[in-house]
Formats: sequence, C-alpha cells, structure tokens
Amino acid sequence: MFMEPAFRWYGPKDPVPLSHIRQTGATGVVTSLHEIPYGEVWPVEAIRERCRIVEETGLTWSVIESLPVHEDIKLGAGRCEEYIENYKESIRNLGKVPNAPRVITYNFMPVLDWIRTDLHYRLPDGATTLYFDQAQFAAFEMFILKRPGAEKDYTPSQIEKATAYFRSLTPEQVEAQTRSIIDNFPGFKGVTIEDVRRMLARYEGVDRKKLEANLRHFLEAVTPVAEENGCRLVIHPDDPPRSILGLPRIFSNIADVRNLLAMVDSPANAICFCAGSFSAGKENDVVAMFKECAPRVGFLHLRSTQHEGDGNFYEARHLEGRVDMYELVKAVCAEQIRRRREGRADWRIPMRPDHGHDIMDDLAKPPCPNPGYYALGRMRGLAELRGLEMGVMRSCFPEEK
Repeated sequence: MFMEPAFRWYGPKDPVPLSHIRQTGATGVVTSLHEIPYGEVWPVEAIRERCRIVEETGLTWSVIESLPVHEDIKLGAGRCEEYIENYKESIRNLGKVPNAPRVITYNFMPVLDWIRTDLHYRLPDGATTLYFDQAQFAAFEMFILKRPGAEKDYTPSQIEKATAYFRSLTPEQVEAQTRSIIDNFPGFKGVTIEDVRRMLARYEGVDRKKLEANLRHFLEAVTPVAEENGCRLVIHPDDPPRSILGLPRIFSNIADVRNLLAMVDSPANAICFCAGSFSAGKENDVVAMFKECAPRVGFLHLRSTQHEGDGNFYEARHLEGRVDMYELVKAVCAEQIRRRREGRADWRIPMRPDHGHDIMDDLAKPPCPNPGYYALGRMRGLAELRGLEMGVMRSCFPEEK
C-alpha cells in the first residue's frame, strides 16, 4: 500500500490483542500511554517499553493517539504553563527513543472529546454503530446535566422531542445515557456529572476568540520543540463539528483549518484529517478540504457518516455515507506521489479505519470498553480501504510502484 495501514490499539488491556491486529493487514499501531494522567510527562522508559511490546508482535508503533492536552492549557489558566512545559518534555523524550513515533495526535475540544448518544444503534443488517441524536443530547443537557441556558441552543421542536424522550427514560436508562456521553475516553474514565459541571463552570467567559488564543499559545510553545525532535503535531477535528455544551469548537471546517495552519507556519503544525468528523458537518466538502490542506496532513482517519436530518447522524460503513471515499483516496494517493517526487521523508501517510461497526461474533461479546473499536468491523473497513487504494493506484497511477 501507499498509505501505511494502521490499527488503533488501547494498550495491554485492550480486548483486541496485538496478535489479532497483525492479522488484519495493518502494519502500524496507533496507540498512547493511556495509563499516564493528562498533563504528566511521558518518561523515556515508558515510551521504550511500549515500542518493545508493539515491535515484539512484528508491528510498528506508527502514530501517537493521543498525547492529551490538559484542560488548563485549553483554558489558559491554572497550571497551564507547567503543563505546556510537561508537554514539551514528553516530546523531547519521544525524540530520545529512535524507534518511537514522530506523529503526535491531539485535540483542542473543551471538556468532552467525541460525543455520541447511542453506542449500539441497530442497523437493518443487524450490525450496531455509533449514533448522535440531537434531541437525545438536548435531553442530556437540559434535564440530566441541567446546564443553565441550554434550551437557548435548541429549536422548539428539538426541545419538545427532548422532553418526550427524557420522560420516557427509567432511572437506569438515565444513568446509561449519561455514561454513554461522558465516560468513553481512555485516561478520562470515571468522570461524573458533577465533574462535568465543574469543568463547564471553569469555561465561563471563554469564547471562541479566547479559545483560539489559547491554542495559538500552545502551538507557539510546543511546535519548535516538535521541529527539533523530528515530530509533527496533528490536531484532530471537533466531533461533532459544532458548538457543544454551549462552548466554542474551533477546528470544524475549512476556515478553521486555514486559521490553524496560519497560527504557526511550520510542517510540524499539521492535521489529523478525520474524514468522518468533518463529514458530520453538512457544509463540509470533505474531498475539497483534503485537497486544500493536503501538504500539511500527517495522519488519516478514513471513515464516513450518514445524516438523517435535524442534526442526527451515524457512523456509516467505510465506503458509504457522505464521504466520496473513492475521490478522497484518489486525492490521498496523488498527494503521496507528489511528496515522493519532492523527496519528502514523510511521503507515506499513516491511515487507520475508524469507528467500526460491531458485526458478527463481536456482537455476542460484552460491550467493548472502547465503543466502536472491536476488531471485525474495523478489519472490514481496512480491507475495503486497502482494496480501494489498490484499484485507484492501478487505474489512475499505473506508472507508480
């Protein structure tokens, strides 16, 4: 393959072992040191040990996802400067390990990472997938989280649907709904609704301009260290790409991409191009977005979403949904050819399938602790994407090897 085929792995406790990942067609592993709390320095020995574990199975640790940005950095408050220094030290430590990854994924989403309201939405073929229902999220905000002013963000129709939905829930279902929204993130487990309220309170007065300024401050501090150590910082898009919990999200569309790349004009300030996250914004032309920022893409998440109206969407199969995956993969192949002709060392872009459906035998297993990350659905996606890439290369770029 031109793209480096990779697979997400959540560490030694992941129910999908590295020995199985090696059988999927992936050669690279995308993982993190999830056991290290947000904001603390990644020690050299811990990095070496993770490399050893991955390489013993015949794979390569290709991408870090993620080296989390502490909430104080996003806020520009509290121990912000200390945590920025820790982040820089973690990058330096990665640079001290020759076989450690040089692509570092992060996000700048306030309070919560990606959000879905149903982690097991049943599709007509019997598979289950991740679903975002705007009315259900409105019910969470207004009646469970009880965020002041939340109702101002919704239409009367959405409020009516949210009210009816919430009234239909048992106490057990309310708890399950809460956990599905706030407790899905590695290194961030065990969060309570009170924790979320406290974090939200800290963001009072933080508007889009302030959040952008805090991102710029972070990048201006850490990008030179990434350059010095041969690393690239790749930011993951907002998911969903819209304001959530009354807070701004600042990496959701092409204007945000342009703004991010202009903050620090360096190859080390790059993008994790998640086609699925961008596709959840109905205004986003995903293929055109990739073509515009292609030289600064350091990592790919190839997935797609299907919209159902009123802000609702679900994770589609990898070759279906809103993303024209043929045209996107064709554009990715063209970019890699361009890079190789330029002599760029990073001409080959790591790619992983993302948010796979639960299918076949995985449906009979206990719910995955990392929703959307059982093996079979992602393996199907990887197989489809590898086949698509081969077809694109042989039909569109037959002169390339």
